Amino acid sequence: MKWKTKITELVGIKYPFIMGAFAGVGKAEFTAAFCNAGGLGILTAINYNTSEKFRNAIKKVKELTDKPFGVNFSIMPPTMAERVPRPRNENFYLEFMEVAIEEGVKICTTSAYRSDVIGKRFKSSGGLWFHKCTLLKHALSIEKLGADAVTLVGIEGTGFKNPLQNTTLVNITMARKMLKIPIIAAGGIGDARGFLAAMAMGADAVCFGTAIMATKECPASDTYKKKMINQDIFDEDFYNQIYHHQLKDKSIWSMAAGHIKEIVPIKNFLDKMSSEAQELLQSWGFKGSEFNTL
Repeated sequence: MKWKTKITELVGIKYPFIMGAFAGVGKAEFTAAFCNAGGLGILTAINYNTSEKFRNAIKKVKELTDKPFGVNFSIMPPTMAERVPRPRNENFYLEFMEVAIEEGVKICTTSAYRSDVIGKRFKSSGGLWFHKCTLLKHALSIEKLGADAVTLVGIEGTGFKNPLQNTTLVNITMARKMLKIPIIAAGGIGDARGFLAAMAMGADAVCFGTAIMATKECPASDTYKKKMINQDIFDEDFYNQIYHHQLKDKSIWSMAAGHIKEIVPIKNFLDKMSSEAQELLQSWGFKGSEFNTL
């Protein structure tokens, strides 16, 4: 089945699937593998302590794939930045951003905190700027600042939390009513039903985080992957960490872990997501060969 959405058309990818921005594992090989499997891979700058190492990583991605890919700049919120000697704030990444532009990267994603200096500079170079946030009011603000798309993360997801954060369902259905730019859904999405649900809610693509961490190409350890596969998502401690804003600086997977059954190649994961979604659509009476949300 051909997937045709604002995001697939804007970026030039086979599937409306975006790779999450991963601290620790969002490196060149994983990024390229996601691209080659049909999605938009993301190289995460926080994994590199110098711009030259970041440049080498970008070059590595270009060696491994001829598909579109993006880079991510995760901006430390001021309350976190003030606690470290060399904070990864927007100023820290300005040189990294110029490196990405010099290397011909056309897609920049930002997250965690306001980053319009980076976004506007990237757009001025002819690139696209996507921003990730948790609240609809922040999405509306970033749209006014010129972002080309926004990723909205529901409380089911992991990463930075906000006390006013809503579920993926509320985020995306309300965003569809209020935003004009393309929407990428994130937060607990791990199977074909979740993917199609997000599309029905109004998303133009979905972002996978936890769901792809148990793939063979992810550089996380097998021990880590096996723990994720065996996660009881109804465990009280796990539940509280996800839904009661206790994540803070902890590294933990999201509710999407409940869908992970085995370690598979990333291509298998994305292809299966697409084929199972097609089977569901056909079981509901959809007869077309193209899923078009334009």
